[in-house]
Amino acid sequence: MLAGCRPVDATGQYLLYSHRVLTIASRVDVMNRLGRAMADPTRSRILLSILEGPGYPAKVARDLDLTRTNVSNHLSCLRGCGVVVAVPEGRQTRYEIADPHITTALTALLDVTLAVDEKVPCMDPECLVPGCCEKGAVETA
Repeated sequence: MLAGCRPVDATGQYLLYSHRVLTIASRVDVMNRLGRAMADPTRSRILLSILEGPGYPAKVARDLDLTRTNVSNHLSCLRGCGVVVAVPEGRQTRYEIADPHITTALTALLDVTLAVDEKVPCMDPECLVPGCCEKGAVETA
């Protein structure tokens, strides 16, 4: 199916190199879901824990000094937002980041967020951002 000169799939998503390109409406939805996933401090702590590696609700609860019920509720929200997936393992469920691209994006977001704190030096030894790692950039703050 074609919309103008750009091919679209059955859902109306534009195709580019056989991959779906998000429309503005679907991009807003993605941003809203990601924002909701990170909006709660406890959910953010759980997400950071799972960014380090897959986790089990009981272990995450123990490591973060939270109740299992609280962790399970937040994991359910993170699943609903599409950020994590639940992988059944016998009687347990392992939670992990839904897609490696999400891990990369969240890690990059954390790096950018840390980089804007002018009192903290850049942590990237291969940083190519103009003005970021230049001598005296941190000291002028």
